[in-house]
Amino acid sequence: MASSEHPSYTLINISMDVEPPNEITLKGIIENGDTKARTDALKNLIYMILNGEKMPGMLMSVIRFLLPMQDHTIKKLLLIFWEIVPKTHPDGKLLQEMILVCDAYRKDLQHPNEFIRGSTLRFLCKLKEAELLEPLMPAIRLCLEHRHSYVRRNAVMAIFTIYKNFDFLIPDAPELIHTFLEQEQDASCKRNAFMMLIHVDQDRALDYLSTCIDQIHSFGDILQLVIVELVYKVCHTNPSERARFIRCIYNLLQSSSPAVRYEAAGTLVTLSSAPTAIKAAASCYIDLIIKESDNNVKLIVLDRLIALKEDPAHEKVLQDLVMDILRVISASDLEVRRKTLDLAMDLVSSRNVEEMVLVMKKEVSKTHNVGEHEDTGKYRQLLVRTLHSCSVKFPDVAAQVIPLLMEFLSDTNELAAADVLVFVREAIQRFEQLKPLIVNKLLEVFPSIRTVRIHRAALWILGEYCTTSEEIQSLMNEIRNSLGEIPIVEDEMRKAAGEDTEEETVTISSQKRQLTEMGTYATQSALSATAPKKEAESRPPLRGFLMNGEFFVGASLATVLTKLALRFIELNKDTKKQNAFLAEAMLIMATVIHLGKSGLAKKNITDDDLDRIATCLRVLAERHSLMSEIFSKECRNSLQTLILTKQAEEKEQQKGSDKKQVSVQADDPINFLQLIAKADNGSTEDQLTMSLSLATMGASAKKEMHDISASKLSKVTQLTGFSDPVYAEAYININQYDIVLDVLVVNQTADTLQACSLELATLGDLKLVEKPQPLTLAPHDFCNIKANVKVASTENGIIFGNIVYDVSGAANDRNVVVLNDIHIDIMDYIIPASCTDQEFRSMWAEFEWENKVTVNTNINDLNEYLKHVLRSTNMRCLTPEKAISGECGFMAANLYARSIFGEDALANVSIEKPSNSSPETAVCGHIRIRAKSQGMALSLGDKINLSQKKDKGSRS
Repeated sequence: MASSEHPSYTLINISMDVEPPNEITLKGIIENGDTKARTDALKNLIYMILNGEKMPGMLMSVIRFLLPMQDHTIKKLLLIFWEIVPKTHPDGKLLQEMILVCDAYRKDLQHPNEFIRGSTLRFLCKLKEAELLEPLMPAIRLCLEHRHSYVRRNAVMAIFTIYKNFDFLIPDAPELIHTFLEQEQDASCKRNAFMMLIHVDQDRALDYLSTCIDQIHSFGDILQLVIVELVYKVCHTNPSERARFIRCIYNLLQSSSPAVRYEAAGTLVTLSSAPTAIKAAASCYIDLIIKESDNNVKLIVLDRLIALKEDPAHEKVLQDLVMDILRVISASDLEVRRKTLDLAMDLVSSRNVEEMVLVMKKEVSKTHNVGEHEDTGKYRQLLVRTLHSCSVKFPDVAAQVIPLLMEFLSDTNELAAADVLVFVREAIQRFEQLKPLIVNKLLEVFPSIRTVRIHRAALWILGEYCTTSEEIQSLMNEIRNSLGEIPIVEDEMRKAAGEDTEEETVTISSQKRQLTEMGTYATQSALSATAPKKEAESRPPLRGFLMNGEFFVGASLATVLTKLALRFIELNKDTKKQNAFLAEAMLIMATVIHLGKSGLAKKNITDDDLDRIATCLRVLAERHSLMSEIFSKECRNSLQTLILTKQAEEKEQQKGSDKKQVSVQADDPINFLQLIAKADNGSTEDQLTMSLSLATMGASAKKEMHDISASKLSKVTQLTGFSDPVYAEAYININQYDIVLDVLVVNQTADTLQACSLELATLGDLKLVEKPQPLTLAPHDFCNIKANVKVASTENGIIFGNIVYDVSGAANDRNVVVLNDIHIDIMDYIIPASCTDQEFRSMWAEFEWENKVTVNTNINDLNEYLKHVLRSTNMRCLTPEKAISGECGFMAANLYARSIFGEDALANVSIEKPSNSSPETAVCGHIRIRAKSQGMALSLGDKINLSQKKDKGSRS
């Protein structure tokens, strides 16, 4: 079997632009050329051998003419050449010529230049032939005593590798390196020597560590990292040694190197669950986050802290460190702040919640002093939500939080202000004792609100919860001030005609004496006219909104006035006052309708808003007891039901996330370590080994081992036909940001295929990382070629290409086998996600790419079709289950998902089934998809269309 992956440690980029020279030409240049020409010839020879060319005739030419040269570039290239060149006969015996090579490298190991010695020692680490290494052992031993640390540390690594592969060549290696370690002063040499002892003789490594355990704080960071690894391995295999070395780990927590402190903290948590150990490790993590400037490092260490919190025993210890954790929010990155606040919110208790609120107050005041930035508004929103959660979790602090949050209502940033109103609505409903405080504070900040959405919501809350005569009158005064003089239409027309009561004022400025050009004094007086302010600037807020065509706030105002009027009638028994209040409320509604129909506003009033205001007018005119009951009580009950439903949903989600998994059941079988399979090793596996395997094999390696048919075989794509001279199939392994194609290539002919190469190209936002190297295939031989494709965004992509090869001995042109296209599915990059209704609406308005898909299926049930779409697109339904339950013949739902690249995908499903249709009638309607990029919107639409057709075909 041939393979494109030779047992080589050196990766070389091969340029395919020029045709490589033949063997005779190369031999001539190597024998007679100058140094530069010989260097280029040796490079070409290395390229040709890597391509599978066999050149046994070149071996002696290289030994005779290149091996004696002292040029450093030639020597470096020769190390690569001897690494890849075949060194044995087909029967496995060593080539006679290699004795000369061995003698040359024995001389290089005694060379006065430390670079040549060191690079030769590094080369010896890659040799797998004991016969070549045996004559070099005395020279390698002598290198341990060389004056230069570069030579000594590479000598240690050479001895380590040789002892690991051929221990009979140097049986006293552990003792030799232990002696070397005790005498060595260089940090890198000590690190290599200590690492060798860890892997080949842990007892000697522990003996050395015991002798210098008090001096480890003075060691270099590279040696300290190896010491952490040793302590972890020893304590993992022999738990009785923990007490002996736990102090060593504590000392390393104070290291000057962040990497050492991070590893030491992780090791300490693994070795000990004592509260002091957890507290020390957590404090170390917090200190690292604060001092480290890289946001990626901050997030990684934060994840470690969050993982610590998952253990109930550790959670109590971390609760005492909440204030230290909050120091992390001084970071500038929004994601770091979000994770920190979430962690602090999970850990905060009644003991330190007041201190946390004080910190939040300081952060809120800081955001007011900072210039407006995209992240500033989001950070304010984050602070508001955290304070909201604090108040709900600990009602005692709500009185401190509410006055602070009210200041956000006058902010131009709608995100934070909207969250404040959501919190205020919940607080005023849940905490009866806080109602007077909230109402008074809301009335106080009401005139300063400048955004229509916040104004409308604040108005609704005040209208619902102003229950005393004083509060009702105060709110009416605010409404009058916010509307200005009424009727609005007449007032606006007077202003437009210039009949406003504010006349231009003419003033004469005080006389001033000025010096003229002639040097005499002159007196000057000035006549100035002060024009009235522009109408748009002088308009009160509510009138300004109405003039801009925002009549939804007018409909909300009508509802508020109706509630206030009905409540005022109940509280005040004076008929004259009742009629006056009712008349004023109805006049305000009538003037809003008049303005909406007059054409003075930028947009006319909509039919929905008009119907709402007209209904409110009729309710006040008739004052029916049923309508009074609806406006006075049923609206409040609906709000109560909404809040309770949301609380129940949050509790349900929290229950799902808080479910503690039982690691070992009472009736589970006992697994003996000696008998257990490696794949089932579980928690007893060495974490260092496990992390290395995850990094090299991917997270799904263990799963795939158990269910090959469900994972690997389903991802195999046939690229050529069985009758083609070259058969190829690819296993597609998708790893987040890149795709690995493992292509099996089979030579089905009786000829040798030379320079057989896989040529690939991509369509879409895919990029081929490196071109696969050509190789030679023997008759009926096969090999595996791997190709990496980088993925940059979420959209459907296509990989296409062909296999090109030459037939040995044939004079014709190169042969080409065209491959089938490989389609990359967008679903591999999309994961379900969740967001608030406000965030969904904001993104829906912001995203510019929309794809409207017509429903074309034979599914005849609305809920079943929605579930089918969710399965096909990996999206999550944001519309609550209760809102889409029941049978009404119509359904509207919002869907949301996010790609691994951080791209958002929104969808709105609007489907119906007419009530007069038969049960077999298919669902009809539309699905609108919105995304920031065109590719995302189109790819999701194609996926939905394809799934509909598949479903239809399978059912028919």
